[in-house]
Amino acid sequence: MNDMTDMNDLNRVTDATQTDMHTGKPIATITVQLDGAPREVAAGMTLAALMQSLGHAPLAMGTAINGDFVPRGQRDRRVLQRGDVVLFFQPIVGG
Repeated sequence: MNDMTDMNDLNRVTDATQTDMHTGKPIATITVQLDGAPREVAAGMTLAALMQSLGHAPLAMGTAINGDFVPRGQRDRRVLQRGDVVLFFQPIVGG
């Protein structure tokens, strides 16, 4: 398979369901690419909620979705979409 076929396969991913471990009810999920690997997340999850679920300190990480930087103050409003490419990185500061 070539890279273009792989990306086309990602675009064909359909919603799935998982079960909430507390209620036993089904939860709709989507697949995003997280740091280069596919990852299922709850449909409607925000970037901030994903960071929290992974234990990342919000002040210590930079974020980008689909190659676009997402400022810290916008993470709680940025809802993840099927096929989004999410990147967490440590900002480099200094002179």
